[in-house]
Amino acid sequence: MSMLTNTLGRYFAGRFVVAALGVFASIFLLLVLVDYIEMVRKTSGLASASAMMVAETSLFRVPQLLEKLTPFCMLIGAMTCYLALSRRLELVVARAAGISAWQFISPALGSALLIGVIATVAYNPMSANLRELSKRMEAELFGSAPGGGIQDASGFWLNQVTNDGQVIINAARSEQQGVRLTGLTLFRFDTEQHFKERVEAREATLESGHWLFKGVRRFSLDSPPVDQASLEIPTTLTEAQVRNSFSTPETVSFWQLPSYIRSSESSGFATAGYRLQYHKLLAQPFLLAAMVMLAASVSLRFFRMGGVQKMVLSGVGAGFLLYVLSKVTEDLSKAELMHPIAAAWLPVVVGGLTGFLALLYQEDG
Repeated sequence: MSMLTNTLGRYFAGRFVVAALGVFASIFLLLVLVDYIEMVRKTSGLASASAMMVAETSLFRVPQLLEKLTPFCMLIGAMTCYLALSRRLELVVARAAGISAWQFISPALGSALLIGVIATVAYNPMSANLRELSKRMEAELFGSAPGGGIQDASGFWLNQVTNDGQVIINAARSEQQGVRLTGLTLFRFDTEQHFKERVEAREATLESGHWLFKGVRRFSLDSPPVDQASLEIPTTLTEAQVRNSFSTPETVSFWQLPSYIRSSESSGFATAGYRLQYHKLLAQPFLLAAMVMLAASVSLRFFRMGGVQKMVLSGVGAGFLLYVLSKVTEDLSKAELMHPIAAAWLPVVVGGLTGFLALLYQEDG
């Protein structure tokens, strides 16, 4: 019986992993296609944009988008797996052999935990690095074209005051967490807050003690525009300060988050977002296991008894409610109204307990 259980365990685990990876790959291809079409639309007027480069940019952007959908991939994959097993009467045979529901969902739980660990320690750093590559490729595609690329409506703003006066910097795109900026507009003021000049630049890089701007055009009130190859503007900002200002928690890899948290604390920046992201990544394996519990609670009914559509809708609804709960706790944590640990782990506890109690009622109630 022990050998039969081990064999069935590997079989159920394999079926679950194949179903989950199938859902993951399907959503990945769909996102790549949609993003590629959008990028083609944006680059249709650029002669330098090749189809291969546009496709690579879209391909590198999608992994970070897909990372947010990983729990739903686990939920849909588990539901697909158990409904398929029920349709083929394999679950009925397993129950007839004396194997409880807790025994044949445990391989999926173990697989979900393993997938969650891999997603945290390997997939997350990879997606963050690919996102940085996509930003660099976007800068090469759009150059200094106004409104080009994927960005916020107002871009990125930076204000600095030096002995020479005040400089307000607006960048369309940010790379390397703000160390390299592209599509820039600068407004320079003298020490008495009088407007001095407006400067447009193709790109800028933060170096030791100064910003180095390239592809510069300077506009002043009493002279025609002047083109320059480069321009240096002194700054007291350090790379750590700029990274903390420009980077978002989602663009920082799991292994870099502890150093970002320490750096933000020492610089006086808010750390709630970084702490929340760190604990969300720590909780990710258990969140995926909770999704398996939810899927099992609505998918283990005998297929021929009917009500499959209702079960699927209830599972999707439970996953959606869990997503809403996670967004609410995330917003509360970023507003410093809720501790990051509680915000990250509350959806895991609620989802896991809901699935556990539902299974307990169905199987042992």
